[in-house]
Amino acid sequence: MEATATRTKWIVDPTHSSIGFSVKHMMMTTVRGEFERYTVEAETIGEDFLTANITFSAETASVNTRNEQRDGHLKSDDFFNAEKFPTITFKPTKLERVDNDDMYTMYGDLTIRDITKNIKLDVEFGGVLKNPWGSTVAGFIINGKINRKEWNLNWNAALEAGGVLVSEEVRIHAEIQLVEAQ
Repeated sequence: MEATATRTKWIVDPTHSSIGFSVKHMMMTTVRGEFERYTVEAETIGEDFLTANITFSAETASVNTRNEQRDGHLKSDDFFNAEKFPTITFKPTKLERVDNDDMYTMYGDLTIRDITKNIKLDVEFGGVLKNPWGSTVAGFIINGKINRKEWNLNWNAALEAGGVLVSEEVRIHAEIQLVEAQ
């Protein structure tokens, strides 16, 4: 008789996680933001994240750059149009181990404003362990970059001295701690 693999469900621990992004402003400084409401769920065979079935979504209305006026502009039709497109989703399609045990490349479908494009993210796996409260947790650092215009996030303003107000390149940075669902 063949043993069946144990499926493990994981959910995000929002108190130990963040979903962030950054863009160049006026071609000389960086503005950072994050999404305050999001979900990450995974199902693995045991604790093997190479087998993971992962889903991610973020509420566009939860964008926070620590500037209320800018956040309102990001929620408008110039950018996310949070009313019409309330979520950003990411669904990984492939995970590959890089040179060492802790580094991976993740490919997946990112959907913003109902436009889906395949992107590549770098993933550093922090490992799996028991926390002081007896829960099994897994940690990840995720980095990547996209061109926002590929998702019709086109708004910009020309600068008198040349260049533009907001860069096309958006850097993605996430720190994720998953906890085994009980």
